[in-house]
Amino acid sequence: MLISIPVRFRQTRTGVFGQLFFFITLWFSLSIFTIGLSVCMATAAEDESEFSRELIDLSIEDLVKVKVTSVSKKPQKILEAPAAIFVITQEDIRRSGAVSIPEILRMVPGLEVAKIDSNKWAVTSRGFNGRFANKLLVLIDGRTVYTPLFSGVYWDMKDTLLNDIDRIEIIRGPGAALWGANAVNGVINIITKEAKDTQGTMVIAGTGTEKQGFGAIRYGGMIDQDTHYRVYAKYFNRDSAVHVSGEDAADRWDGFRTGFRMDSERSDKDRLTLQGDVYNGRTGETVITKSFDPTAPATFDEENDIAGANLLGRWKQSISDASNIALQVYYDYTDRSSAILEQRHDTFDIDFQHDFGLDKDHQIVWGLGYRFIRDDISNTFYSSWNLDNRDIELLSAFVQDDITLVDNKVKLTLGSKFEHNDYTGFEIQPDARLIWTPNEYCSIWAAVSRAVRTPSRTEADGRINNRVLPPGLLHPDYPALMTLSGSDDYESEELLAYELGYRLQPNSRLFLDIAIFFNDYSKLRTLEKGDYFFETSPTEHITLLFTADNKMEAEVYGIEAAFDWLAFDWWQLQVAYTYLQMQLHLDDDSRDTISEDAEGESPHNQISVMSSMCLPMDLELNLWARYVDSLPSQGIDNYVTLDIQLGWMPYKNLEVSIVGQNLFDNNRLEFKPDFIDTCPTEVERGVYGSIIWRF
Repeated sequence: MLISIPVRFRQTRTGVFGQLFFFITLWFSLSIFTIGLSVCMATAAEDESEFSRELIDLSIEDLVKVKVTSVSKKPQKILEAPAAIFVITQEDIRRSGAVSIPEILRMVPGLEVAKIDSNKWAVTSRGFNGRFANKLLVLIDGRTVYTPLFSGVYWDMKDTLLNDIDRIEIIRGPGAALWGANAVNGVINIITKEAKDTQGTMVIAGTGTEKQGFGAIRYGGMIDQDTHYRVYAKYFNRDSAVHVSGEDAADRWDGFRTGFRMDSERSDKDRLTLQGDVYNGRTGETVITKSFDPTAPATFDEENDIAGANLLGRWKQSISDASNIALQVYYDYTDRSSAILEQRHDTFDIDFQHDFGLDKDHQIVWGLGYRFIRDDISNTFYSSWNLDNRDIELLSAFVQDDITLVDNKVKLTLGSKFEHNDYTGFEIQPDARLIWTPNEYCSIWAAVSRAVRTPSRTEADGRINNRVLPPGLLHPDYPALMTLSGSDDYESEELLAYELGYRLQPNSRLFLDIAIFFNDYSKLRTLEKGDYFFETSPTEHITLLFTADNKMEAEVYGIEAAFDWLAFDWWQLQVAYTYLQMQLHLDDDSRDTISEDAEGESPHNQISVMSSMCLPMDLELNLWARYVDSLPSQGIDNYVTLDIQLGWMPYKNLEVSIVGQNLFDNNRLEFKPDFIDTCPTEVERGVYGSIIWRF
């Protein structure tokens, strides 16, 4: 039944309101049907299911009491956090049916997540999306995972065992005052469980139409009473998608990853964590050929070999009830090789933090950091850099003061990050946040922040050959090469952000979170058209150069809302809505012709509705529907998609599930590549089954 839904909804022409009406009608129909089914089944069930007990244990009241650390780098409740923060719990991950981190992030208001092909994603917060989106900082257990090559994330290289994730904290809006440059539009902080919470053995196996094979094994044990550890290994193999023409693509994806974590608490005051990962894999793509040979094929299939390793150590010490210190050191190695680009990066990072109470009204947190990055890049015709090797250093410091203005009512937070980088020198990123909690059920917060995105390696000295035009188009006798080039004069992009938020939890079953924002950008990246010049290598041709510059401004504003309702002990409903509007303006002297297209590369409206139902006979049914508005600049229609997960726990430690994904479309296009010309592919309908055994 899960694979027989024939609707191709994105082909309708009813407009946005018609789409939304259909979405709401369908959703209520499915919900009413499921409620009726569960009520009928309940008459035959005497015992409460294991799934039902799990959902009751995770009430809304408990969820909003989860301590988050991403807003202030110290634990605080969600209701007390003066920022637009959203938390994805392990239960959310399990019930979503998602098998990759980008898929999980689709449930977050304010985030834009789109699939480019089977292994490539466009992920951002509050606009400016693309495969090389560069205004979002991503961390895994405190380790920064963006690449300095373009200040974005290779999502096909960032993974972990999803069952070991404790929570994912997402800040929409600037987090630069604590996290530094590139935390411009948001921060995604992926936090895994402590080793003591993953004891015993877990085995996972699954297969399906698109997720053709995946499996994992994890073992957790004890060295002594105070020291716990776990080790894991996982493998997956994803089928290729299809081209717009319907033909099979060459974007298969497989990967293997293994890792460990050890946590030791030798005393009440000291805690030591040591963890690491090693991984490798292959990703496929179809590349649009850049060749001066008119007989060369238009495209060729390519495989990327990806590999990496990381090792992180963290020591925390409690000096007193009001004073704590933490020292974190990590090393990260990445290797990515293809005909388009070969790159290797070594990153060493050390970070120190101290929080203490100056007095009863002032809570101070401050820290120092140093990061060293060494890269090794092999130039190709498609992409090249002025320097094959470059060492990059980043020095940073931050300080933040939480000031209590009215006891248990009003708190003011003032802070700033101070950084020195090799591209633009010294940068200051301050913010001010105010939160008012008139009672224990609601809070109102406001913030003003400044953030910058410092130049990436590519913007400083890179060159990308974007397109080859035959003779006769730009010159009567010679072919023309359109080239994108970095510049030593490229400056940091700047943001001044204004935010206002409201949270309400009137009882243990309802939670509402609303945020509105206005972002004022300046010095945004443009590609300025230059003059023609003549080159002789690899053959005689005319080159038209487009150089990176900072000649665009923008106003971006919107509303983000999340609604969580535990309707019954066995039914939870989660709704997220996003409205986004972008207005981009080129400087009068700009010769850019494409950067303003970013206005139409982010959806104006997004809706996510998740329904989690615990049924009798140890069954659960999870429905996840999403509406995504059109992308005019890319010629992509709006669409509605539905995922369904049916789970069964026949025994306490055995879980079986079947998941249907993207059930409304045989295949659909979600996003197109940028800068590096690869052929986009369409997301296909898929079904997979999985078994999880714990012992």
